[in-house]
Amino acid sequence: MERPYFRGHLKLLILKILTEKPMHGYGLMSELEKTYGIPHPSPGTVYPILASLRRAGLIEAAGGGGRDKRLYRATEKGIQYLREHEKELQEIEDLARRFREFSQLGGRELGRVLKEVLDSMDDLSGEQKEALAREFSEFIRRVRLILLGGNPP
Repeated sequence: MERPYFRGHLKLLILKILTEKPMHGYGLMSELEKTYGIPHPSPGTVYPILASLRRAGLIEAAGGGGRDKRLYRATEKGIQYLREHEKELQEIEDLARRFREFSQLGGRELGRVLKEVLDSMDDLSGEQKEALAREFSEFIRRVRLILLGGNPP
């Protein structure tokens, strides 16, 4: 639920990180979270991407580290691939920056609350649902007012 919708573009973000310095998988997970605000990237996401990048010849094992701490770095082919996809990478980085800022403004908490509402729908009374509808309507109105440059009451 908390994954931004640019998840499919992690390949480019990981490749970019690996052009800057060799890293192992867990280091990449930390770097994705720190640099791009991607919440808790999982080994089940990162390691298959590393395998795919390696099969494509875009990264290679850089030596150092044991089997569990294999270091990866971008190859010349990987660096060229990033150059060829520079516009797409910039779009992904812009999206990641906006997602990170949205999260810092409370967007993640908002997402969690909306999930709680969704999960509770079957247990809510008609009165509770009506109250939620009023709150949502007022919230939407206030947010749109802010977006239009006004100040909510």
